[in-house]
Order: sequence, then C-alpha cells, then structure tokens
Amino acid sequence: MKKLNEMTLEELWQLFPIILKEHNSCWKEWYNEEVAQLKNLLSSDVKYHHIGSTAINEIMAKPIIDILVVVNSKNKLKQTASILEKNGYIIMSTAETRISLNKGYTLAGFAEKVFHLHIRVEGDEEEVYFRDYLNANPKIAKEYEKLKLKLQKKFKYNRDAYTEAKTEFVNRVTNLAKQKAIINS
Repeated sequence: MKKLNEMTLEELWQLFPIILKEHNSCWKEWYNEEVAQLKNLLSSDVKYHHIGSTAINEIMAKPIIDILVVVNSKNKLKQTASILEKNGYIIMSTAETRISLNKGYTLAGFAEKVFHLHIRVEGDEEEVYFRDYLNANPKIAKEYEKLKLKLQKKFKYNRDAYTEAKTEFVNRVTNLAKQKAIINS
C-alpha cells in the first residue's frame, strides 16, 4: 500500500472526500485542546485563532479544525513549522509568508480529530475577518452554508475545485468585513 505522500491528488481526494456535517459544539473544545498542546511546543508570543467553518456558529462544516497560528516574523515561520513537523504535523504547502500543515490524515481515511494549521506572519489574518463577519451575520453565514452544500455535491472528490469555487464569496465577505472594521475603528 502507498504512503500518503506517495499518492496522487486524485487518490488523496478519493480517500479524503469533502464531507459536511452539522455544526458540533465539540469543535471548539477540540480547538482549545489542540491550542493547549501547541502552547507547550511553541513560543509564548505566538497567537492562535480558530478559523474555518467549524468556527462559524450553526453552519455545516467539514469536521476539520482550522487553526491560524500567527508568528511575528518570517524567520519564526520556518522555525515554527519545523517544531510542528517534529511533533506529528505534516507540511502540506509552503510559501514565503505562509506554511500549511495538517494532522489526522491516515491510510484508513480521516482520524477522529483532524487539524489544519495555517502558519502566517502577523498582519496576514484575513480569515479572522471572515469568521467574525459570518458569526455577526447569520443570514450571510447560511448563504455560505448553502454554497458549500451545492459545491460539495459537485466537487466531493476535488478539494482544490471546491475551495476555488468558494473564493469569490469568501473574498467578497472578507472585504465587507474589513471595510466595516475600518468604519467602526
């Protein structure tokens, strides 16, 4: 049997399809438990945010806890990723100011608890605006849920297409949220 890192994207998408579940209050607990573990590994100046659909009240979501890990410099970005990789996270993508890792993917499919960590340099925290805006605007959150359900049917086995198809909505709402934050400050 192939290892996960030997599989093609298509093989991985078959093993890890887009699955949406009703909002579950345990997701916040899982986030808090994982952050407590991260705080034992990482420096005290790191900031954490629960992002993604599991952080949005009362909408369906992939049962994957997204955690934004904010560091204060590009140097800390790689250092933080290295520590996490040594402690069971798998680096999925790297860029100059962003590194993504995950935990909870197995050859048998998803583990009970699955985490995506998004390490970013301070100031690159767009997802927090999106999360806060949807939590403050339940009707728009439900529109997002409807879109996700529609796209899940179409792209169940193509995570990239699913994510890409949500981009316009996410960008529009994030921009609204940022404008509102500027007006209110």
